[in-house]
Order: sequence, then structure tokens, then C-alpha cells
Amino acid sequence: LQFTEEKLGQAEKTELDAHLENLLSKAECTKLWTEKIMKQTEVLLQPNPNARIEEFVYEKLDRKAPSRMNNPELLGQYMIDAGNEFGPGTAYGNALIKCGETQKRIGAADRELIQTSAINFLTPLRNFIEGDYKTITKERKLLQNKRLDLDAAKTRLKKAKVAEARAASEQEVRITQSEFDRQAEITRLLLEGISSTHAHHLRCLNDFVEAQMTYYAQCYQYMLDLQKQLGSFPSTFLSNNNQSSTTPVQSVSTPSVLASASASLPSVSNSVVTSGLSELKSSSGSRKARVLYDYDAANSSELSLLADEVITVYSIPGMDSDWLMGERGNQKGKVPITYLELLN
Repeated sequence: LQFTEEKLGQAEKTELDAHLENLLSKAECTKLWTEKIMKQTEVLLQPNPNARIEEFVYEKLDRKAPSRMNNPELLGQYMIDAGNEFGPGTAYGNALIKCGETQKRIGAADRELIQTSAINFLTPLRNFIEGDYKTITKERKLLQNKRLDLDAAKTRLKKAKVAEARAASEQEVRITQSEFDRQAEITRLLLEGISSTHAHHLRCLNDFVEAQMTYYAQCYQYMLDLQKQLGSFPSTFLSNNNQSSTTPVQSVSTPSVLASASASLPSVSNSVVTSGLSELKSSSGSRKARVLYDYDAANSSELSLLADEVITVYSIPGMDSDWLMGERGNQKGKVPITYLELLN
């Protein structure tokens, strides 16, 4: 009745003190943003909604979700299988296998990031929503009920005409007032704990950043290693008309945050044979080179190659930097430098 009359504007309402009102709005704000951040972090770590629901169900049943390959691991497996099918001895097959192995390592780092973030970041946030905030909500509801009891008693006191009724109503107001004050104090103490919740969540946020930093540093390192293993192929290997690309592989500078996160990462080496080739370019002489992979000539200006054969190579002024002239007996033609290992 008291609640209805208040809504209709027919009864007065005891207002909470400003400090308690501020604490209540801070708690609500904390709950709202904690939920949003938590849900979006879950989406970031596991973009597949079906997998996310499945993991949630298994977690509720207190059972371990079946381990499945994540996206980088799956891509890695396809690349390795394709590479083996095309032939590990071919340039493309060999590169696919190396790329596949790197994708799998990135997949493992991804798995580690999810696990660490779930334990150190998501779980504490979820514990606040499902624990502390539920307790706050319960006590706040109790406070609302105590406030309604108090205001109902005040209304009865106002309406009391005879002295006996007034005395009884005054006694009731005193009791409901003390119960309201006690409940307000309990609620206030709980709400003041929100500040320590923020401090705790700040530590968890630092742990999350640390986990991301480790993950990105690992991925960066893996890609550096892969680039070296591939002998730094030109970024666009061959365009549609089989003209060599003019886009060089960009060298990547290590962000300072990564430099501090992982022990000095090696700088990107643009090519395993750069020094030898630049030497050859500047001289007018010729060198012997071992062929690393089979290569099929795209047209009559190129020379087909067989893995492990040794040919003579030399540079022609004005020739594209990704190619050399190759000779085998009386055969001659352009050869891609990434397929060669210069011999002394």
C-alpha cells in the first residue's frame, strides 16, 4: 500500500542520504560495465558463439569441454597436409609446411592466452557479478522494504487521532527507524567495498594485459622465425604475368612494449643470402649457386631448375633485383634468387 501511494504521489518517502545514493550509483555503474567488458572479452577470446555456449554448458556441468582444434591450428593442419601432398621437396610444398607449423604454434599461444585470461581476468569479474553484487542487491532490497515499513509507520502516526494510537504509532516509528538505520549501515558497508573491487579488478586487468603482451610477443617471434625459414620470399612472389614483384619485404621494427616483454627479439633479416647477392650484383663476375627447389620456367626468357643442381649465375645491369641470369651448359635464362643458395 505504502509503495502504491508513493507511486501515486499520495505519500511521503524517506530519502536515502547523499553518500549512500552515490555509493549505490557507483555499484550499479560498476556492475553494468563489468558485465559489458566481461562479455566482450569472452567474444574476443572465443569469437565462435556456439563454441562459447558449449564451453559455458560444460563449465556449469563441472565437466571438461572436449578439446578441439582452434582456427590457427586447423589452418596449420590444412597447410601441412597440402604441403605434403604437393611434395615437401617443392618450393610451394616446403613453404606451406613451414607456414602450417607456425600457424599451429600461434594456435597453441592462442589457447594459452584464453586459459590465462579466463583464470586471471574473466573469473574474478564473473565472481563479482555472481557473488558480491548479488549480495548487494539482496541487502538493497531489504533496505527498500525497511524504508517502506518506516514510511508506512510515519503515515499511520500522522493519521492517529487518539493518544493511545499516537503512542503505539510513535513506538512503531522508533522501531522501524532503528531497523532502517541498521539496514542502511549494513548496505553502506557492503557498498564501500566497491572501491576495493575496483582495486582488485585493476590487478586483474594488468594480468590480462600481461597475457596479451606475451601472446603478441610470441606471435611476432614465430613470424620472424618463419620469415627467416622462408628465406624472405618477396611479399608478392609472382604477379599474374609472371613479372617479378617490385614490392620488397618490409622490415618490421620491434615495438618498445614487446622489446621489454621478451628478451631482445632478433631483427628481421630480409634475406638469408642478401650479402652474397649484393656482392654479386656489384661485380661483373659469375658465381656457382645450388638450386634449393624445383622451378618451372614461366616463359622462354626463364630457365627451369631442379632442386640440388649447381648452376652458374651472374647479374646483368638494370635487371630486376629479385632475379639473376642462370647458365647450365648451353642453356641460359632468368632465375629467381629465392630459389638459390650461393656457393663460395
